[in-house]
Amino acid sequence: MIKPRIAIVSPALADSNNGNWQTARRWQQFLSEKFDARIVKTWEDTAETQQDAALIALHARRSADSIQAWAQSRGIPEGHSPGLVVALTGTDLYRDIETDETAQRSLDLAQRLVVLQEKGIEKLSENLQQKTTVIFQSTTFRKTLTKPKRRLKVVMVGHLRDEKMPQTLMEAAVLLRSYGDIYIDHIGGPLDAELAQAAQDTMQVCPNYRWLGNLPHGATRTRIQRAHVLVHASKMEGGAHVIMEAVCSGTPVVASFIDGNIGMLGAGYPGYFPLGNSHALANVLTQLQEDIVNPKPLPPGKSSLYTKLKNQCAERAKLFAPENEQSQLIRLVQESIQHNPEANSQEVPHANH
Repeated sequence: MIKPRIAIVSPALADSNNGNWQTARRWQQFLSEKFDARIVKTWEDTAETQQDAALIALHARRSADSIQAWAQSRGIPEGHSPGLVVALTGTDLYRDIETDETAQRSLDLAQRLVVLQEKGIEKLSENLQQKTTVIFQSTTFRKTLTKPKRRLKVVMVGHLRDEKMPQTLMEAAVLLRSYGDIYIDHIGGPLDAELAQAAQDTMQVCPNYRWLGNLPHGATRTRIQRAHVLVHASKMEGGAHVIMEAVCSGTPVVASFIDGNIGMLGAGYPGYFPLGNSHALANVLTQLQEDIVNPKPLPPGKSSLYTKLKNQCAERAKLFAPENEQSQLIRLVQESIQHNPEANSQEVPHANH
């Protein structure tokens, strides 16, 4: 049986080592069971690509040229274009679609839209919500590693750029520099020269803060496993990979109170701090340090903050199971192809549920 061809457009490829690339690669693997799926940086209309049954575009603005090319190749330059699925990132949802005409046009052209956490759909008009699916991303589960008992190990993962708000962690590290039992590791490439210099300066004044630069994905996950807590300070997120990687490794998360994080961790999660508030972040970390290093007896039925975070993250981890993401993705692509006249000549396999 000939598998229908699927193109996945990802503005970031393997050398970027970021969330977009990881999503594209994982989706390619998930879809390969039923489809002939490939990853491209851009999609162009050629005799060969006319055989594609569907296009999945990551990023409404950055993939706009490919989205437009697909719509024109199908002879539908306005309105829903059959076989076109657009997955919305954090910068799409929380910045670009409000003001950028190319991003807005991508939303209109898409036959189906995907958001990656449960609050993402709230940023869309009622008309767009009708064609939007929430698909939580997934990761492999890793065993929880033994954590040190005499110090709190903190890790933050994210390239040094403005959207990730790394300065919040650096400022908190300065506030905590006298705490010899709080160790902070900061992982991420120097995408912003000023932020990289700030990280260097922070290391000079804070012996318990280390900026480790960019690390391979496997090494990063191991450090997440060994940490007591992951800090995620971003100001915009579509559905952060690193949050689910921490949650699925038994490492709870302390995160900025923004929609992208609330959509991943839940509205009632007690591990949030106000966006950009380094004092609030430092206060949460000192409370966790007390829970780990100097635990106090608690009244019956009461739990420490660290225990509450662990328990709620363990419950949330069920959302990030790979089989859930794969079945939803296959179903979405099948539905897109079934409404695509160009794909009628190709046999569409059915998912096993």
